[in-house]
Amino acid sequence: MKWHFLYRTFLLCLKGVPTTLLITILTLVFSSIPAIGIAVIRSKRVPVLQKICSVYVSFIRGTPAIVQIYLLYNTLASILTVWFEKNNVSINVFDISPIVFAVIVFTLNITATMSEVVRSALLTVDKGQMEAAVSIGLSELQGFLRVVFPQALVSAIPNLCTLIVNLIKMTSLAFAMTVKDITAIAKIEAGSSYNYIEAYLDIFVIYLILCIVIEKMFQKLERNLSRYKAIAD
Repeated sequence: MKWHFLYRTFLLCLKGVPTTLLITILTLVFSSIPAIGIAVIRSKRVPVLQKICSVYVSFIRGTPAIVQIYLLYNTLASILTVWFEKNNVSINVFDISPIVFAVIVFTLNITATMSEVVRSALLTVDKGQMEAAVSIGLSELQGFLRVVFPQALVSAIPNLCTLIVNLIKMTSLAFAMTVKDITAIAKIEAGSSYNYIEAYLDIFVIYLILCIVIEKMFQKLERNLSRYKAIAD
């Protein structure tokens, strides 16, 4: 065990944490609204749209993330290259930051997973809550935003925590898109000296710390939001 390499690589890997967090945050921002929309469409059984959303969710959940990365990353780059050439757009696709492609791929993946989390949470709220909201003069949209969704959010907190933890771990696959995140930095350092054990230990510790911090934050959030559930009960 080369302790000097372990320590030096750990410090280098820490420089990849902002990139990992940036991808995670952007993915959550861009996937939240579509995920809620898909959840509502499927829970309300909207004709046609429900089928489309179901196929999308099934496809994403039924295929490995690394396959989606290779498929979408390579395909999207090729489509953009052809489109730019046909329209005489002087943009080199390969000059676009790989972080952009990573966010697109992970957003498509997380949207499907998050929609299932939200949909299952919405089903935990009694239908009488919406009926009561409408009876006191609220519109269905107001009833959903003020009564149903806050209660569903409390129920969804544990699963959302798991989803975000899994997303942070999934970002380690971004190295396949040449993103210099935690994993990519460790692999580069290990490849130059063949100290893979030390490099992977660094990755293990950093991701473990990140996930523990996320779990603690969600535990605090769940305690703060529990008042909505108390009111409903």
